[in-house]
Amino acid sequence: MSSYTVRRINLEKTEQLDILARAAGELYSRTLVTYWRIVRKKGVFLSQYGMEKLCRSSQLHAHTSDAIVGNFYSSIKSANARKRAGSTEAKYPRRRKYFYKITWKSSAIKVKDGLLHLSNGKGNSAIVIPWQWDKPKQVEIGWKKGKGYQLRAVYSTTTIASPTGQKVAAIDRGEVRTATVYDGEKTTIYSGRLIRSKVRYRAKTIAHLDAKISKTKRGSKRRKRLVATKHRIIRQLDNQINDILHKQSTHLVSTLFKAGVQTVVIGDIRDIRNSIKYGAKANQKLHSWSFGKYRWMVEYKAEKFGMKVVLQDEAYSSQTCPACGKRHQPSGRTYKCKCGFQFDRDGVGSYNIRAKYMGNFGSPLVGLMASPSGVRFVPHLQCRLNISNGV
Repeated sequence: MSSYTVRRINLEKTEQLDILARAAGELYSRTLVTYWRIVRKKGVFLSQYGMEKLCRSSQLHAHTSDAIVGNFYSSIKSANARKRAGSTEAKYPRRRKYFYKITWKSSAIKVKDGLLHLSNGKGNSAIVIPWQWDKPKQVEIGWKKGKGYQLRAVYSTTTIASPTGQKVAAIDRGEVRTATVYDGEKTTIYSGRLIRSKVRYRAKTIAHLDAKISKTKRGSKRRKRLVATKHRIIRQLDNQINDILHKQSTHLVSTLFKAGVQTVVIGDIRDIRNSIKYGAKANQKLHSWSFGKYRWMVEYKAEKFGMKVVLQDEAYSSQTCPACGKRHQPSGRTYKCKCGFQFDRDGVGSYNIRAKYMGNFGSPLVGLMASPSGVRFVPHLQCRLNISNGV
């Protein structure tokens, strides 16, 4: 099994990168307008192959143009898949882009004499960057708010290990707990309170600075200082949240590997919005960052260890009693059933997610469940996967 790793490098803003990003934005917008115009006038959904022949840019490499068109069609396919799954929040791409990320495929990439050459097609100057690494499989340059341009080099990597057992573990994700894991024997809870506090602080700080910015004059020095401060604080907090998620997901995957887990089942909450009292914008940030990004981290790290990752519908997983199979709406952090069963609410959720995957959801629990253990974030947690010491 193969997976991918990404090397990120910040680049200074240059006129050449601005021109390429603008050309990419124009091509994406032309693709979008052409697609919907044909749908509206002809009632035909033009294929990606047809669009690639129709929409080109003389300022970009041919395969870069294909990648931009492909990104648009990937968004269409993603929206279609979510709509078929019953999502009411899935939306088709409709907004034009003034700037857009530039992607170079392997054919347009060359590493020679310590330099990375990114071709922009015949007659155009290539981008040349000092490079001390191997040739990447793909390179992408996009704008990172508060930092300028960022180069993302993608490398294909192979599995570094194979599972030592055949266990199945399930992960129930939430706001207070980043993850609650049940592997058939024990339950482990990963605290998400620190992330929640940073998300709250982020939302309050943005609201406070936005209020100040709204009272300033456009183009004034004070407005520019406040906007720069806002971006700096957002960047710092996003980096801190990212660090916590990386270290917790690494600890989780390494622990499951040591326990002999072969399959990791993750509760599918992509279309669920819990009633978290932060306000609409903060809710969106919390769900899109913590939940989506954490799942992605667990997926690619588990694949490095040769573990299989699947998504499982988690409907009623936190309401169904493992002992008697009856549904009961829990209140508080402890699940209490009339049959006498009591356990951590998120632990019940992870148990039932696993049971759904195993095909015995609703069947009575045999025996007792061991009390859950907890994991809190500490700054010195290791962020890299390591087979030798299992951390």
